[in-house]
Amino acid sequence: MFDERRRQAALEELGILDTPPDERVDRVARLAKEMFGVPMVSVSLIDRDRQWRKAQIGLGGNEAPRQDSFCDYTVSQDATVVVEDALITDVFADNPFVTGDPHLRFYAGHPLHAPGGEPVGTLCVLDTEPHTFTEAQRDLLRDLAFWVQTELAQDQDIDHAAVLQRALRPRSNPELDGYTIAAGAAPRGMLAGDYYDFSTHGGALRITVADAMGKGTGPALVAATVRASLRTAPERSLSVSVADVDRLLEEDLADTAMFVTAMVAELRPESGDLDVIDAGHNLAFVIRADGSWTHLRSKNLPLGMGMGVVDARVPMTTRLEPGDTFICCSDGLLDVLDADDPFAHVQRVLRALGPEGAVREALRLAADDRATDDITVVVVRRDA
Repeated sequence: MFDERRRQAALEELGILDTPPDERVDRVARLAKEMFGVPMVSVSLIDRDRQWRKAQIGLGGNEAPRQDSFCDYTVSQDATVVVEDALITDVFADNPFVTGDPHLRFYAGHPLHAPGGEPVGTLCVLDTEPHTFTEAQRDLLRDLAFWVQTELAQDQDIDHAAVLQRALRPRSNPELDGYTIAAGAAPRGMLAGDYYDFSTHGGALRITVADAMGKGTGPALVAATVRASLRTAPERSLSVSVADVDRLLEEDLADTAMFVTAMVAELRPESGDLDVIDAGHNLAFVIRADGSWTHLRSKNLPLGMGMGVVDARVPMTTRLEPGDTFICCSDGLLDVLDADDPFAHVQRVLRALGPEGAVREALRLAADDRATDDITVVVVRRDA
């Protein structure tokens, strides 16, 4: 039995209404247009009093009234509906979309379902000329609709994952007397393989910047795993914490072939002493008060690439003197810096805008066409 209330709730739970176009769904619409030789295609979601189109070709807009729509009828039937010639079909001969604009004659639509099975929309192909429609074409339309349905469900999963990922970021930057701390992240897509984190224990500040190989859900899950491991048992030393992550990736995630570049540091605020373990990241620097740079470089492999024979990771030690700035970023930032002199670019921005302004500028540059990856930046300045 058709349950409109349940159907509407399922549609709203998807969270897709009024979202921007999606190239994956648009691709299916273009494919349907070519395969069926029609001028009009729509991926429609049936809202309370409208049909809203996630994708459309040839229909001139993203919305139309729900009342009298062919797609509303398809959703109510929860089955494939084919109208080869609307003018000689009793149900549709007097339909305003047939007698008036766009003067439809042919319609074929298949329902799209929410994860719970509720029919929430359609994939449909339309024409102002009659068509014959074979059983093979019915099967093809059903397969394309299932493809769209899968993409829409994936959007919901990714949206939820993105919300959770944002929730895992530090809610605010730590406040340390005598220091200015700023950080930010901008994913290239919905989900980031980068992350940054701060934690405090025993008067020391632990700083992490990590970048899981690749983009999308897999790297985001690996990054969350690394974060959770590093936050467990905060009394562990820096070396032991990183070794435990190495072991986790080697033993539990070996089949994924994932690895993670990472910088994990510990700052003792009173002295300014900074211990840094770099695992294949090599993007941690100290900009000294006199303008010189110290690159905290190491030859350590990324986490998860030790093949079971990783030597103990020994921290590099430096000291932040008043006026010094520690900066660490993911490699996505390199895409948007001045290619001729990235160090001077960073220095100019820090001098002009300070740590917080520099991070805002980095996130602004993440929208640049040159940006091809997630961008994450952490800046810690010991105030003069």
